[in-house]
Amino acid sequence: MPAPIAIRLHPNDNVVVTRMDILPNTKVEDGVAAATRVPPGHKILTRAVKKGEPLRKYNQIIGFATDDLAPGTHIHTHNCVMGDFERDYAFCADAHPTDYAKNPATFMGYRRADGRSATRNYLGIVTTVNCSAATSRMIAKQFEPLLAQYPNIDGVVPLTHGGGCGMAASGLEMDVLRRTIGGYTRHPNMAAVVVLGLGCETNQISGLMDAEGLKEGPKLIPMAIQDEGGVSKTVMRAVGFLKEMLPEVNNVKREPLPVSELILALQCGGSDGYSGISANPALGAAVDLLVQNGGTAVLSETPEIYGAEHLLTRRAVSREVGEKIVKRIKWWEDHCARTGGEMNNNPSPGNKAGGLTTILEKSLGAVAKGGTTNLVDVYEYAQPITAKGFVYMDSPGYDPVSATGQVAGGANVLCFTTGRGSVFGCKPTPSLKLATNSALYRRMTDDMDINCGTIVDGEESIQENGKRIFELIVKTASGEKTKSEVLGIGDDEFEPWKIGATM
Repeated sequence: MPAPIAIRLHPNDNVVVTRMDILPNTKVEDGVAAATRVPPGHKILTRAVKKGEPLRKYNQIIGFATDDLAPGTHIHTHNCVMGDFERDYAFCADAHPTDYAKNPATFMGYRRADGRSATRNYLGIVTTVNCSAATSRMIAKQFEPLLAQYPNIDGVVPLTHGGGCGMAASGLEMDVLRRTIGGYTRHPNMAAVVVLGLGCETNQISGLMDAEGLKEGPKLIPMAIQDEGGVSKTVMRAVGFLKEMLPEVNNVKREPLPVSELILALQCGGSDGYSGISANPALGAAVDLLVQNGGTAVLSETPEIYGAEHLLTRRAVSREVGEKIVKRIKWWEDHCARTGGEMNNNPSPGNKAGGLTTILEKSLGAVAKGGTTNLVDVYEYAQPITAKGFVYMDSPGYDPVSATGQVAGGANVLCFTTGRGSVFGCKPTPSLKLATNSALYRRMTDDMDINCGTIVDGEESIQENGKRIFELIVKTASGEKTKSEVLGIGDDEFEPWKIGATM
């Protein structure tokens, strides 16, 4: 039986989502025909509403009608707007015991000397300041050819950024930057690291090392260009250090490790009207399987859960955990008020073209990535993730910044859902791209790792697709390369969160 031309997500909804390009007068439900042409992934009203009445999708409010609207109307930014309404946080109301697997899954990973598990084996050059960025790239470029003889090393990653100076020497922004750099330096996927500074920057290497408890040693060498005598001498010494490490770094072997040692970062970007219908809930189903096997998944992007945060507070294991989410929402509201921003600066133009109308609608789809298990903890940006299960990390909605915080927290695998076609790598953590629709998957097959459009097409259930995602996560953690890794993408996505003023 062919799939219907529109998707109804809940009996209480007053909109449906189109599966295809709908022409005027096309019947979408009994008694409802499209009044105009409606693009794929967009919404059609199925019941008349008065001006100011809520529009509902997922049985949740996604906005309010700007006029009296008749059934068959195309619902989008021209007639649906944001509005204030009360959310029932109902702390812990939906928390329930987790059904853990009797025979937990394993993956083939690297066991580090400190007991942690790695999914990749990289050498890193972590910069303290933008002024050392070019030098770090020179080191990597000169060093890369040497790796051909060492097949167990995945590469050398120069992690550069635009900060590190022109900022306060202490306080929140410096704490966040140092926490982020420290997280990458300690990351289990980094076998050895050069921490590279200029020498006169605000983010001094010594301050970073002290704040993050980093110790100079055989696998961690701090270097300042000014102290080394300039760029050429710095490159020569760094290449020499890394070259000495090659035999030892290459001397690793994958072994069976419990899936409970995976920390999965959850991201969505370039979203469309199908994101909350296919890829995000399918990833949520994979998250449920991961948690049932003892693993950890971390949801982020606080501006993109706005209006849907009550769905997370209801799953919190305690009121204290739920209140942490609310606290971060209030911080963002205050942050926007102080900086002249607004929480509804989303969706982006591409999101809107794909059918997303308000941040409420986008957020409701975004939280689906977190599955259905309990929310066990909430972390600030780049804090080390220590809990097992489904957790949350505060971050901006901008994908590179958000993912950087998750990886700094310890994420060793990442899944990125997209409906418009985001191309995202995240060295040293492998990044899987999940396409929300089949047209995107076919158009960008060299970039997309899995097609979740089969759900929209009626060929596969959310649970079936989620099982495929979980299996691909395990294969990726075991060494199978992602599309972005094959293409060599991932060196430039390191982007620590800049919170304060640049001076």
